[in-house]
Amino acid sequence: MKTIGLIGGMSWESSLEYYRIINKTVKEKLGELHSCKCIMYSVDFAEIERLQHEGEWDQLTVQLIDIAGKLENAGAEILVICTNTMHKMADEIQQNIEIPVLHIVDATAEEIKKKKLRSVGLLGTRFTMEQDFYKGRLKEKHGIDVIVPDEREREIVHTIIYNELISGIIKDDSRKVFQNVIGNLKRQGAGGVILGCTEIPLLIKEEDSDIPLFDTTTLHARKAVELALSQ
Repeated sequence: MKTIGLIGGMSWESSLEYYRIINKTVKEKLGELHSCKCIMYSVDFAEIERLQHEGEWDQLTVQLIDIAGKLENAGAEILVICTNTMHKMADEIQQNIEIPVLHIVDATAEEIKKKKLRSVGLLGTRFTMEQDFYKGRLKEKHGIDVIVPDEREREIVHTIIYNELISGIIKDDSRKVFQNVIGNLKRQGAGGVILGCTEIPLLIKEEDSDIPLFDTTTLHARKAVELALSQ
């Protein structure tokens, strides 16, 4: 079993889910007493959030490259960034370490293609929905078209993530808002919807939608185990 390096804390609520899913998957595959070999570096998210909203992406990139190097030096053999938004700098991180970075978009696209979908909706932070690092990779590498909510809905989704979900606050009213947004994406032609923020699956489950939902946290975590157990 390879050792998984996890960059966590963005937020710790979703990092907890990564740890749970990874260990549960290892147990399913290897047997009751087995658990994952992993090393986690957990950041102070308040510092990260401030730099995100100030647009200091270069500074964030330097920080994550440093963290990735520390995990590699500590013995990690696969790197998992436990957040969608910070995959904005995944390519730069990969260029500065020797171990593979498991990209969350690739793990998600694999499942989308299994369902033979060519167009999906995307929910996430405003950065993930509006910038090209996520949508562009889905289109250019995997041939998947992406539909995002309109500007008003993007702001609502972003606000719920940062004001509620990151703090573990789950509200029925917010679930209904997300369901309405998913319905609008379906009407625009989305065959399924990517839950492109690792906190969103805390709020929205498969049974809350009549089209497929792609839980990036679970897909990413389970793919990490697959790679860790591969020869």
